[in-house]
Amino acid sequence: VNASEVVEFQDLPAQAVRQKRDSSIVVGMNLLKAGDVSAFVSAGNSGAVMAAALLILGSIAGVERPALGHLFSTPWHTVLLLDVGANADCKPIFLVQFAQMGSVYMERVFGVERPRIALLSNGEEESKGNHLVRESHKLLKSMDLNFVGNVEGKDISLGTADVIVTDGFTGNVVLKAGEGLGEMVLYSLRQALARRPYLRMSAFLLRSSLSAAVKNLDYSEHGGAPLLGVRGNVIIAHGRSDAKAIKNAIFMAKRAAEQGVVEALRQGIG
Repeated sequence: VNASEVVEFQDLPAQAVRQKRDSSIVVGMNLLKAGDVSAFVSAGNSGAVMAAALLILGSIAGVERPALGHLFSTPWHTVLLLDVGANADCKPIFLVQFAQMGSVYMERVFGVERPRIALLSNGEEESKGNHLVRESHKLLKSMDLNFVGNVEGKDISLGTADVIVTDGFTGNVVLKAGEGLGEMVLYSLRQALARRPYLRMSAFLLRSSLSAAVKNLDYSEHGGAPLLGVRGNVIIAHGRSDAKAIKNAIFMAKRAAEQGVVEALRQGIG
């Protein structure tokens, strides 16, 4: 479908959506609203994608703020962290809704029965955290969710929870820190092999294990982040996405559409 305009990365999201009606983001979102497509995937201006989703699709009834989720995958576990950037400032009720949406998503898309929900904090104790975390903890304890309490940043990769909720500011910092750490590890590994030729034979023998480790640190393996809470399947891919990342984002969108995530969210939140 032709789209003659482009939303640039420096454009103001809401303004760009209103003024550039023939951009690929707006055209694609309108196709999704009309039911001509089952999902929309974009590696463009993420703020504009979120603005277009809200302005064109609208939120699911009962959802005050949609959340952007990110999947952290290890060989033994996959955990959904949300929000990772859609809402910098949050209220406790927002985090409760993030937990509800995350639970539905992991159950539908990944087949996790009664997903374990955790709250990201600076300590495991119930008394730890800022005002937002402490108030959110009280609400989550009263909900019909499999809430396992607070977790720290180190627990994200340990498999202690299936869904971890936080505000979008904190989640985005965690996400970007993780990406930077992954790239540092890969760069250090390549440098070590380049400086020590005798290690290349060991690397050759361990290539399957090294490939698995590299795969877990590669953002392109995850494809994209689901925008949960809007009335349509929307996947936001990384701005640096290559062909593999786009392919995996499309597969993520396909799974969400096939598993009826949006309808499940309507029922789960309503």
